[in-house]
Amino acid sequence: MPLNCSLGRCDSTIRWMKFVLVAAGIVHLIFAALVSLWPALVFEWVGAGQWVHALLCRGLGLLTGFLGVFLLLASRDPLRHWPIVLIGLIQACVTVTVIVNAVLDGQLSAGSLWVALLNGAVWIVPFAMILWACLRAYAGVPPSRTEPYSIAEAASIYSLSSGETLASASESQLLAIVFLRHFGCTFTRQILRGLEGIQNEAMVHGARLVLVHMLQGGKESKYLGERSSVARIADPRCELYRAFGLGKGGFLELFGPHVWWRGAVSIFKGCGLGHLAGDGLQMPGAFLFHDGKIISAQPAHTASDLPDLARLFDSLAPPNPSAN
Repeated sequence: MPLNCSLGRCDSTIRWMKFVLVAAGIVHLIFAALVSLWPALVFEWVGAGQWVHALLCRGLGLLTGFLGVFLLLASRDPLRHWPIVLIGLIQACVTVTVIVNAVLDGQLSAGSLWVALLNGAVWIVPFAMILWACLRAYAGVPPSRTEPYSIAEAASIYSLSSGETLASASESQLLAIVFLRHFGCTFTRQILRGLEGIQNEAMVHGARLVLVHMLQGGKESKYLGERSSVARIADPRCELYRAFGLGKGGFLELFGPHVWWRGAVSIFKGCGLGHLAGDGLQMPGAFLFHDGKIISAQPAHTASDLPDLARLFDSLAPPNPSAN
């Protein structure tokens, strides 16, 4: 489910998140009451016999009850209270692991799997989805305003490393703009390794290559090295990315099988991996930009998509012979 995100925060009124946390809190409180008040009944139900001490069982019930209360409190703002959701996810995973292992070892009856289901397994997926939504909402530097800039606004605000604004640079020459992922990404490193070829492809078509990255203060120079002469734009808030329609990737876009495969190939070729240098969720893309307008677009569908300038230029409409 898409989130309404702005200024690094998301609309925390998403009903399914609140419903999940309220339901989880109530179930945890009911389980805590049963374990604390009638431990013998619970022992008999799960087939544990008397080898589980009642005091230990009541202690477990007390901890479960505390977690239930905190889950109810977290339902007021699920994304803000993500540490509670993370604790709930860890508790659910531990509960399932312990009970399933005990059943396989014959220490508990198969009936105890209901406890693993109701107080563990059923919450793993929704809790993980809430944490993923939180990561998408808070990753990277928040934008400076709620609404994305229009292309015209962004082009007049953002400047190239050579000093001119993106708008003025596009008036005098066709620009081939390549939006990068973070510099630690193996695919970004692959682009930088072949940057000379990309730059030559742009020059053949009379275009100027411009790189857009997410660092600031000239920190990108240590990643570019000898290629620092390439024109570039620093966009740590990803506002230029958003103006060009590039958002944050979903789970499959960032970690899908295709991405893993191409990542393994890239690493095998020696591109390697580095530390996170930018928003790890930001999607890349390539565009042809002239006179303040996008004339050809190549937004990435997965994090592993690399810019293909030859194809980008080929997508331009051929000149109309009747116009001459």
